[in-house]
Parts: sequence; structure tokens; C-alpha cells
Amino acid sequence: MYVARAAYGVALLVLMSTAWLVLTGTQLVSDIGDFARFGATLFQILAPLQLALAVFFSALLAASEVAHEKDRKTLILLLVTGLSNWELVLGRLLASLLGGLVVLCAGLPVFLAIALLGGVSYGQIARAMAVTLATAICCGSLGSTLALWREKTFQSLAMTVLVLVLWLAAGEALATGVLGETVFGLSTRTLAIGLSPWQAILEAARPYVHAQPALGWLGTPINLFLLFAAGFALLLDGFAVAMVRVWNPSREKVTQGKGEREEGKDHTAEANTASTLPSLSRRVWDNPIIWREIRTWAYGRKILIVRLAYLFLFALAAAALYWMVSTGQLAAYSQGAWVLAPLMLLSLVLVNAQAVTSLTSERDARALDLLLVTDLTPKEIVYGKLGGIFYNTNEMVLLPMLLCVALWWAGALSFENLLYVLGGLAVLYLFAATVGLHLGMTYANSGAAVATSLGTVFFLSVGVAVCMRIMMAFSGSPSAQFLPFFAFMIFGGVGLYAVLGLRNPSTAIGWASFLCPFATFYAITSYLLNSPLAAFLVMVAAYGFTIAAMLVPAIYEFDVATGRTTLDE
Repeated sequence: MYVARAAYGVALLVLMSTAWLVLTGTQLVSDIGDFARFGATLFQILAPLQLALAVFFSALLAASEVAHEKDRKTLILLLVTGLSNWELVLGRLLASLLGGLVVLCAGLPVFLAIALLGGVSYGQIARAMAVTLATAICCGSLGSTLALWREKTFQSLAMTVLVLVLWLAAGEALATGVLGETVFGLSTRTLAIGLSPWQAILEAARPYVHAQPALGWLGTPINLFLLFAAGFALLLDGFAVAMVRVWNPSREKVTQGKGEREEGKDHTAEANTASTLPSLSRRVWDNPIIWREIRTWAYGRKILIVRLAYLFLFALAAAALYWMVSTGQLAAYSQGAWVLAPLMLLSLVLVNAQAVTSLTSERDARALDLLLVTDLTPKEIVYGKLGGIFYNTNEMVLLPMLLCVALWWAGALSFENLLYVLGGLAVLYLFAATVGLHLGMTYANSGAAVATSLGTVFFLSVGVAVCMRIMMAFSGSPSAQFLPFFAFMIFGGVGLYAVLGLRNPSTAIGWASFLCPFATFYAITSYLLNSPLAAFLVMVAAYGFTIAAMLVPAIYEFDVATGRTTLDE
């Protein structure tokens, strides 16, 4: 916890210093007005960044902690104690949110320091922190409730992510005026601020030059959002409190118990008819790992809900792109990226969640130890898991690629750029799956493995977005911004090595950890300089080498990768 607090504060300071070096290296700072404009722009970058981190980690940490209790069968032990439903649900929720809330407090002095530059008032900082705090509690309640409802870890994580994306997408739809100018007597812009955390943080970070927009006794749209977030969190927590003992133990176990009792009653009749029934058996493939992943409901039948929810989001994205193409608004790549990039990021997160939970669920159920004493080779285990991952997430992998092909067919994307996008996506999907397997084997604690794996994919994506946002905010030559971003890349390399290679160090992972941030920066600058081929080649080389650096130890040093032995032994 102490490392996380210090790392978050240092990361904010590194971003602040990087932005300042970019500004002074590309523009002339001559008066106090330049300081104020820098402070205002920096705050409008860091406040949404902090909200994105709060939404992601509060929801997924709460969901993973509850799912971890279920996988280890310790939630059932809690249910037979003297804990009330309120103590059980809220205690587990607040415990999972504690780390994130303390990190937010650690970042508050950095935001207060931005006010010293000018251009940012303490009221703006207070509004932004209030929106972030309310969103973190609301998202944590959402993740906890869904995890208490669902049995499998992947179902809990995937449904949490999908609900969050639907929530944000609904807010963006309201903000763009899809439902008209007014709804229930309120403007759709005001309603979007009151319902969407993203729109709320953008409004909170914006200075009120004139009188604050009034909503009667509510005051501002920010107060409407705070009221909505508090009410939604109370509703979710109250529902979880009322249903926690109905959902757990699950209906599947109750039905199974009834079936066993009925089987005992009819044992004599079954024995009399057993000779007349043909023996039924299922033929297992040569690789039982991939057979289990593909031919059984290893992750529960309710995984169909996850697939249907993703198909719904895909339909929304396809409809938005079709509307852009038909109305001629898809004139630039950036407009289509506003639709495609969130869908692709969602796919990467779901692939990574499927990968890490495919191993953590085996470990928590003590099934991994049984696999390790069989004659299965490490190649069969690793490649079997990879095959199962991509089979179970085939919609998440293929549908975004299909949208890119559709854009090429409509003439909005050249064939050359289509090949770059498809090739880059394929490498990133394999990277996300490999990271999940690598960290699932490395971390003995399932909660830490899930949080670290999902956090790695999220931080890489957010890091790219922040770099591009700073480059665009403080205009200048992208090729001349290498030195200002040098510390940022070093900091990212250290963090990536701490995640991937600190527990099981290797020279290849060390090189890969520091190579990826520099290669990513080069790819970003090449893209901004209209050199997509250079961006594609560098990205494929860097992330392909990282994939190999994680897969080779998993196959040839399997006992070391899973923690069963050490390098010295």
C-alpha cells in the first residue's frame, strides 16, 4: 500500500514535469498568463486520468476480491458466522476500496500544487475530487454486487467491465444529442453531466467563467451527478444486502444437492435398470486442457450473458460508424477512432481477464496441482490455455477486426492501413493473453494476479492516450519531444519490469520491459508524422519480442514460472 501511494504521487509529478518540458521546449513562456494556461490544460488532462483509474480499479478490485472469496470457498465460511448482511457486504466493499481511496488522498497535494500555477481554482479541484470519490464508491458497489451474484470470476469481471462501458456509452450518447435537445424538461447536455462520470469530470475540470449554471435547489449539474451516484450506490448495496444469502451458496449447488438426495432415494430402481442403459462417456481429446476449455462449460453457462452484452455494444459501435459513413462525417481517422478505440480496448481487457482467470480459477480450486502431476507437458498446458482463451473470446477478437474491414469496404480506410490495423490488433490480442497467463502463473494470490494483469493492460493503454493528449495539448514537433518524455518512458519501463519480471527475473523480460515504452513512443510519433508503416513495424517487433520473452520461460522453465521451484534449485 505504501508503494502504491508513493508511486501514484511520483507518476503525477512525472507527468507534470513532462508536460512542462514539452511546453518550454516547443513554446516561449513569457508571462504569468502562460503559467495559468499551462495549469488549466494540465488539470484538464490529469483530472480525467485520475477518474479513469478510479473507475477501473475500484470496480474490478471490488469484483475480484469477492470472486476470490468465492473461488477459495471462504465466503461460505463468512455466511455461517455472526456477521449480518450489512457487515458482510459493506465490510468487503470498503476493504476493497480502501487502497484506492488512500491513493486518491495521496494525489490530492499534487492537484493542489497545480493551483499555484494559476488557471485552476480550489473549487475546481474540490469538484473534481468529489466526482472521482463518488464514482469510485459507485463503481465499487457495482463490481461487488455483480461478483456476489455471479459464480465464476471471469463472469464477474467481464460483466462489470461491460456495464461500465454501457454506462459511459449512454452518457456520451446523451451528450451528443441522440435523444434530442431536452429530456424531461432538462437539456440532454445537463442530463449527461448528471448521469455520466466522464461528462461530470469534464464539467468539473472546466472553470466557471460566468455564473454557475443553476438547477433550482440542486445548484449545478455536478450536484446532480453526486446525488445520482450516491443513490445508485445505495441501491446496489441494498440489493446486495437483501440477496447475498439467496445468491450464496449458488442455486447450482442447491440443485446439485437435491439431485444427490433424490439419487439416494431411487438407488434401488436405478440399480435394476442400469444393465439396460448404454454407458455414456465423453471422448476427451489428446490435449485435455483445450478440450475442457472448448467442449465444457468451464466458465459457467452464464457466460452467454457476457457474449450477448458484448454483441450489443458491437451493434452500437457498428451503428455509430454506419451513421458517420452515411452522413459523410468520417472524413478523418480520428473520428472513427472515437468509436473503434473503446471497443478495441474493451476487447483487450476481456481477453486479458479470460487469460488470467483461466489459471487463477484452476489454482484456487486446487486443480492446477493435479495437472502438474500428470504426464501433460508444459507446451500442452500453455498452448491449450491459449487456444481456449481465443475460442471463448472469439467474438471479442473477430468483431472489431470485422468493423475495420467494413470501413475499408466503405472507402473510409485504405487497404494498406487496414493491414496495419489488423496485424497490430492480432499482436496486441496475443500480448494481452500472454500477459494474463504469465501473471496468472507468477502470482500465487489470485486477487493480486487479476489486479496486476488487468492493470498492466489498462496502464499501457492509458499511457498511450496520455502521451498523445500531452503532445496534442502542447503543440510542437513530435520528433523533438523525445527528451521531455524520457523520464516518463524510464518510469514506465521500471513499472513494467516490476510487474513482469521482478518475481521471476530474466534478461529477456528486462530488455522487453524497457523496450516497450520507447517503442510505443516511437510508434506514437510515427503515427502523428503520418508514417504508419514505421509505427506498425516497431510495435510488432517490440510486443512480439515481449510475447516471446514471457512464453519461452512458461514452456521451458514451467516449474520456475509457476513458483514450484526457484532458479537456484
